[in-house]
Amino acid sequence: MDVHYKTGDEIQAVVTGFESCTTPKTEFPHCRHLTVAVSYLMRLPFEDAAERMRTGLFRFLDHHGVGREKYHETLTMFWMKIIRKTLDELGAEVSLVEATNTIVHALANSRLVFDYYSRELLDSQHARREWIAPDLRGKFTNE
Repeated sequence: MDVHYKTGDEIQAVVTGFESCTTPKTEFPHCRHLTVAVSYLMRLPFEDAAERMRTGLFRFLDHHGVGREKYHETLTMFWMKIIRKTLDELGAEVSLVEATNTIVHALANSRLVFDYYSRELLDSQHARREWIAPDLRGKFTNE
């Protein structure tokens, strides 16, 4: 497995860059979204972590002049839920660094969402505005 992070400080730097909007939008790919989500989910209850991610994404979009219509609630919550599920499977004793590296490796393919959702559903305005459960495969244990 690739090691993306060696220390918690490296992970915190990604989170801080996201929260302060000092990370350029071009330097915030899928793996960094995962990194921030893992950090939140390891420290906060699910609903608080989800709200913090949502708020952070809106702040990031606003700061970088990207329209809020880019935000997608179902996609955001899908990743938060699948990360939560993976963290639960890893167990409570796993470190932030180990959990983050494992999740970034396991969930690196952003197209994984299409194993769970049809493109038609994800393209809908309804799915952009609110959480919609997967239409192709499975539910999450934290639903």
